[in-house]
Amino acid sequence: MAVENLFPSIGTLAQQADDAEDVDKDENAIDASEEDEGRVVQEIESFCVNCEKQGITRLLLTHIPYFHEVIVMSFRCEHCGSSNNEIQSAGVIRPEGVIYTARILSRQDLNRQIVKSETCTVTIPEYELTIPASKGQLTTVEGIIQDVIRDLSYDQPLRRIQDEDTFIKIKALIDKLKAIISDEDEDGEGSAVLKEAASSEAPMPPFTLKLDDPAGNSFIEFVESMADPKWNLRTYRRTKEQNVTLGLVASDDLVVGEGGNSTEIGPTDDDNEEIYIFPGVCSSCGHPLDTMMKKIAIPYFKDILIMSTNCDRCGYRDNEVKSGTAISEKGKRITLRVEDREDLSRDVLKSETAGLTIPEIELVLQAGTLGGRFTTLEGILEQVYEELSEKVFAAGDSVGSANPDGPDFQEHNKFESFLKKLKEVKNAERPFTLILDDPLANSYVQNLYAPDPDPNMEIELYDRTWEQNEGLGLNDMKVEGYEQGEDGGS
Repeated sequence: MAVENLFPSIGTLAQQADDAEDVDKDENAIDASEEDEGRVVQEIESFCVNCEKQGITRLLLTHIPYFHEVIVMSFRCEHCGSSNNEIQSAGVIRPEGVIYTARILSRQDLNRQIVKSETCTVTIPEYELTIPASKGQLTTVEGIIQDVIRDLSYDQPLRRIQDEDTFIKIKALIDKLKAIISDEDEDGEGSAVLKEAASSEAPMPPFTLKLDDPAGNSFIEFVESMADPKWNLRTYRRTKEQNVTLGLVASDDLVVGEGGNSTEIGPTDDDNEEIYIFPGVCSSCGHPLDTMMKKIAIPYFKDILIMSTNCDRCGYRDNEVKSGTAISEKGKRITLRVEDREDLSRDVLKSETAGLTIPEIELVLQAGTLGGRFTTLEGILEQVYEELSEKVFAAGDSVGSANPDGPDFQEHNKFESFLKKLKEVKNAERPFTLILDDPLANSYVQNLYAPDPDPNMEIELYDRTWEQNEGLGLNDMKVEGYEQGEDGGS
C-alpha cells in the first residue's frame, strides 16, 4: 500500500469522518476486518497505568501539508477518566536540526498550528521562558501559552506558602501570558462570535516563538507561503551531544572495530593545531569566561584566526574572524552571480572591513556590519534576515495600532515587503548578485571550480583611495624605522 494511502491529509480524513456519520451505525452485516480497515481513527485496547484497567487508545495517521507524516494518539480510560494526548513523527530523523522562528504580532498569529516533537525545545525570549523537550503535541501558539499557564499555576498555592519569592516571580509571568490570550469568560453567557471578534481586535503584546528541534521533526505553520515575513526556518548541523541524545552515535569516544581493536572516532586532521585559550570577563554578566582562538588555513586564500566566546552562566555568545596575514597592498571586490541553491552552500569569509551589497533587492551593508564572519552564503543571509526582522518586528504592536495612512505604517509595510524579497533571495527562489567589497582584501567566497576560474564569480583588485587608507589608519602607520623618533634620534 502506498504511503499516501496510509497517511492521508487532515482534510481528507475530515471528509471521511463526515461521510461516516451518514452511515447507519446499527448495520452489522459488514465484516469486522473490513470495518476496521475503513475507519478513520483506529482504536486499540490499552492498559491504564492509573487504575490498572483497560482503556482505549485511538490512532490517527495523517499527513501535514509542507511537513511530513505524523501519528496522533489519544488515550482515555472510561473507568477512572484518565486521558492523555500525544503526537509522534512517522518519518525518519532529519539530516539536520531545525529552528523555526515566528513573530507573533496579532491575535490571528495565535492560531498558527504547531507540531512539537518529543525532542523540541520551545523558547519565548521576551519573557525568558524556555519549555524543555517533553511529549509531542499537535497544537497552536495559543495552545502552547495555555499549557504554560496551566502548568505554572498548578503548584502556585503551595509555592505561596513555601517560597513566596518564587510565587511572586511566577505570578508575574503568568499575568503577562494571560494578557496574550485573554480567553477568560467573565461575562457568562454571550455571543461567542462577538467575543472572538473583540478578542481579535484587542491589543496584544508582541513576542517571538522559537522551536529548536535537533531531530528536525517539528513545524510552525506559515501564512500563504514560505515567504511569510513573520516566519523563518533555519537548519543547522547537530552537535555530538545532540546525536548521542537522539541515539545516532555511541555515548563513549571509543568504538570497538573488527578484531576487538578500539578506534577513536572524530576528526584527527587538526590534532596538531593548537587552540589558544585566553581568560577574560563576560561583558554581559561580569563572570569569568574563556575566549578560544584557533588558526585555520583556507585553501586558495590565506590564514585566518577564529575567536569564540561563550558564557555558561548567562548564555552570551560572540564569534569573530580576523585575518592572520599581512595587510594587502590592494583592495578586492568579489562579484558572485547566484542562480540556484547550490551556490548558497559556498563558504564565505566576510571580514569586519567588508561591505556587502545585493542590488536586486537594494540591500547595502556598510563595512563593520555583523563584524567578521566565516560561514556559508546561506548562513550570512540568514543572519542578515534575523537581525533586520528583529528590528522591524520589535515595534510591531505600536505600528499595528497606528494610522494606516500615516508614515510609520507605510514605512513598516515597505520594510515587510523588503523582508519578503530578502527571504526569496535567502531561499534562492530568484537569481541575484552578491557584491563583497573589502579594501583590505581579507574577504573570500569559495570557488567551486578551484583552481580553475569560476564562471559565475568575478574578482577585481583595485588601489585604495586616500580616504579609505585614512579610515583604516594606514596613512599614519609606520612599519619601517618606527623605533626612531621623527628627528632621527633614538
